[in-house]
Amino acid sequence: MLLNKRKEKNVEIPSASLSDIVFLLLIFFLVTTSIDTEKGLDLVLPPPGEVEIKIPKKNITNLLVNAAGQVLLDGEQVQMNEVARIIKDKIFENDLLIVSLKTDNETKYSDYVKVLDQLKKAEAKRISIAEPEKD
Repeated sequence: MLLNKRKEKNVEIPSASLSDIVFLLLIFFLVTTSIDTEKGLDLVLPPPGEVEIKIPKKNITNLLVNAAGQVLLDGEQVQMNEVARIIKDKIFENDLLIVSLKTDNETKYSDYVKVLDQLKKAEAKRISIAEPEKD
């Protein structure tokens, strides 16, 4: 019994449609990939104008960040990580509360952003960003 030797065929992968496959994979990954778009501070600014509105003092709480990075809430020093809890409690007591945030000219920007993050954690929607006093 003689076994016929099979001749080995040259096997090639067709590369003519390779570019189509790569293009389809590219489109697939572009469509299915989610991109985090949260960058910067998410603040809604009021329209420009010189309209003054009288606000009762009971609806305003003052938050000052000094040059040393210390946080003063209505004149009392508090820890940076306590701001969210305290503001959340104040908002629970008074839902019309406006947080007036003011910084010193020498305040580090990172401290300013940390306080804004604390206000975001406290779900404070009414924030007034006051301009630092000029020397």
